[in-house]
Amino acid sequence: MRIVVPKEAEGERRVAMTPQVALRLIEDRHTVVIESGAGERAGFEDDDYRGAGVEVSHMPYEGADLVLVVGPPTPEQATLIPSGAALLGFLDPFSSADLVKVLTERNITAFAVEAIPRTTLAQGMDALSSQATAAGYHAVLLAATATPRFFPMLTTAAGTIPPTKVLVLGAGVAGLQAIATARRLGAVVSAYDIRPEVREQIESLGARFIAAPVDESVAAATGYAREVADETQRRQQDALAKSVADAEVVITTAQVPGRPAPLLVSREMVEGMSRGSVIVDVAAPTGGNCEVTRLGETVIHKGVVVIGPDDLPGRVAVDASHMYSRNLTAFIARITNDDAGLVIDFDDQIVSGACITHDGQVTHPVTRHGLGPEAKT
Repeated sequence: MRIVVPKEAEGERRVAMTPQVALRLIEDRHTVVIESGAGERAGFEDDDYRGAGVEVSHMPYEGADLVLVVGPPTPEQATLIPSGAALLGFLDPFSSADLVKVLTERNITAFAVEAIPRTTLAQGMDALSSQATAAGYHAVLLAATATPRFFPMLTTAAGTIPPTKVLVLGAGVAGLQAIATARRLGAVVSAYDIRPEVREQIESLGARFIAAPVDESVAAATGYAREVADETQRRQQDALAKSVADAEVVITTAQVPGRPAPLLVSREMVEGMSRGSVIVDVAAPTGGNCEVTRLGETVIHKGVVVIGPDDLPGRVAVDASHMYSRNLTAFIARITNDDAGLVIDFDDQIVSGACITHDGQVTHPVTRHGLGPEAKT
């Protein structure tokens, strides 16, 4: 196949394919083409790609069989993809009606990595998890920079400084990575997740599990979290209020694919925290877990610093891009045959689960439902 990697939108630092991983695709007899300058924000020069055997072009879409992206292309960019080609990346298909319309009109087979089933067989393709790892890690570094306190306990000639108390809300991949990173920095960490089965994982990392409402039904069959009822969410907030007030740093990570992030920290809970406390809302791009969060901004509310980052994985763009490239390469192996040609097996649950559009139709049921009755089926 001719695999094309275009430039990402301004502000996105990651790139969909790194030179090292591209080399594997070339060894598998694919041709890899990257738009000139596409890797610069992630630290990869055009010559790095040329050295790996990648073609560098100012007009990369021409003749493309498969286009790789990090973030969803605009509808205008999607018109540059050759009719009948395939597209793979984070596509936000549940709310991108204009993009999905262009993809169906141009007969583009689109695979959204956020829709890949979270199964053992698909672990190597799980881009949500790899990027959540980067997000959880850097969220703690942001908090450590913003707090006026030391994270670890320090014994000095001026006396003993107690460790920072960190609370992590949500113990998915981002939350667990945040717990591990905060612990490495020496903080005392507690954590909460509505899924009772993650208690063991939280405690294995040295954090204390917060006793609050749990719900065994919130894990969907695909491995993604589901929304909880309003009453459960209210009970969550009531039970977590004291833990939030006691914490000096709060990292919130709870997200539900295709839906707004659940509200875990109300304005009143923020106002109950001590001055100088810090909240880093990893879920800010999907609405935020904190009522005070503003995407892309740092808000100081009643002396509490609330950070709503919109580019956490991009702040560690080199490693985030490497992981993402490997995820895409694993999926590409799933949709190609021994002759390196594109073969789509809809009996394969991983392939069918990730496919959003094919043959001029919207194939993904959640996307179809979200777009309403006008979606082609």
